[in-house]
Amino acid sequence: MVHPVSRVDQETLRFSSGSPARYTYPSPSLSLSLSLSHRANMSKGPGLFSDIGKKAKDLLTRDYSCDQKFTVSTYSDAGVVLTSTAVKKGGLSTGDVAALYKYKNAFIDVKVDTESNILTTITFTEILPSTKTIASFKLPDYNSGKVEVQYFHDHATFTTAVALNQSPLVDLSATIGTPTIAFGAEAGYDTTSGSFTKYTAGVSVTKPDSYASILLGEKGDTISASYVHHLDQMKRSAAVGEITRRFSTNENTFTVGGSYLVDPLTLVKAKLNNHGKLGALLQHEVIPKSVLTLSGEFDTKALDKTPRFGLALALKP
Repeated sequence: MVHPVSRVDQETLRFSSGSPARYTYPSPSLSLSLSLSHRANMSKGPGLFSDIGKKAKDLLTRDYSCDQKFTVSTYSDAGVVLTSTAVKKGGLSTGDVAALYKYKNAFIDVKVDTESNILTTITFTEILPSTKTIASFKLPDYNSGKVEVQYFHDHATFTTAVALNQSPLVDLSATIGTPTIAFGAEAGYDTTSGSFTKYTAGVSVTKPDSYASILLGEKGDTISASYVHHLDQMKRSAAVGEITRRFSTNENTFTVGGSYLVDPLTLVKAKLNNHGKLGALLQHEVIPKSVLTLSGEFDTKALDKTPRFGLALALKP
């Protein structure tokens, strides 16, 4: 039996598979709810390793853009979700059309862009208990195939990703702990050269009104610490700080930012780093489920430079 893709299923898939999705704010009209990410994780455990540090990163980067982007989503009676996107970056314009379909416990996502690339992602849930399997490939690049298996437990999560080519790369990650505190590590291995392409370790602590994480990455060359604190019980406002040190160059980058939900339809964000880059964002739900985002960035240490601005409009029925 064919099952139509509900809007909740669509957002859950895009959030869990790493595709663009909104950061979790208290307003359901502006973003996904926390329950969707919990559904995507399929357990009450520590979450995936990729979740460590993600809350701070999303607050500081998500929806900030200096491009012009227009997105329209439609839902057919057959259960297919069609999304058309046009992006103008500098003098270059690109676009794509994506179709998302649900069949039993499988999600099928196909995207065709203006460069004649076809990206297909198939996600299976619960082939085995507490697992998710994601297969993807991109045509005409026949060496782009990849299969990822995720396993969720109340006290641990594991992921394995293997490239489907003659000299596959293998990525492994594991996280142990609870929803309150989690320890994790990931590594990438090149089967051809017999060497590690990456290894990273991290820890996160989650409380009702705050979140902190530390990540040691890039084969030990960088260390990053971040902290998010909600300033009120309704979580309408939040402050975030992140500091990153690169040992090979002795370079430090410190970024502070915040977000404030003005009303159920309007969100403002801002950020500033020690290099003088100041960014601001205004997001407003102009009609139900359709969001307009205005963002800008300028260099406070070079005021003679022209500020950069971005605009994004996402329309949904």
